[in-house]
Amino acid sequence: MQRRDDVPKLRVLVFAASLRRDSLNRKLAALAARKAMRHDVVVDLATMHDFSVPLYDGDLEATQGIPRGAHELRRRLLECDAFVIASPEYNASMPGTLKNLIDWTSRFRPQPFDGRHGLLLSASPSLAGGNRGLWALRVPLEHLGARIYPDMFSLAMAHNAFAGDDIADTTLRARFDKMLEAFLSLAEAAKHYPCIRRAWVEFLGEPPGAGEDRVDPLPGPTEERPM
Repeated sequence: MQRRDDVPKLRVLVFAASLRRDSLNRKLAALAARKAMRHDVVVDLATMHDFSVPLYDGDLEATQGIPRGAHELRRRLLECDAFVIASPEYNASMPGTLKNLIDWTSRFRPQPFDGRHGLLLSASPSLAGGNRGLWALRVPLEHLGARIYPDMFSLAMAHNAFAGDDIADTTLRARFDKMLEAFLSLAEAAKHYPCIRRAWVEFLGEPPGAGEDRVDPLPGPTEERPM
């Protein structure tokens, strides 16, 4: 991407939604981070261990507040313009650990996901590449105001799909590179040109009351909590 020297660089948070050290999704996230840096982007590469949280419990929140791991995700989201998540598929959905982290982080007001562009990736030994999990992951993120990129990348047969530190198949590699560059260009444009931000909402639309869902104050201690 071309930018003037006086224009701030795009900042992107990248992490894999897997706890396993040798996870295929951690490998895909690291690949996305390296390729993003080639586009002169500032990358914050994280792991799920950076955002460790207990199971969501309204009583725990009432007595101890929002846990440190959710605060850490919020901090790093607010420091970035966009995010990339590489998520495995568990039983045709997202990992429970990731959904739990999203639920905790959603308790902040205003929503830290709101208005941030997101790209979803997956890698799996299966023929579907974990794609069904990404469709499930879109739902809570878009509800919280994230602008999830329409295209998603799912690497099938991922245990045999890497050659060194890159994707072995040249066609898949070219598609991955093209999609990542297009996503970064969109996030870059949205960062510097307000008309892009307006056009995104006008094109995709927003469900009734979505704005209130993202900015309303948390219920008080005597009010019924939604979770």
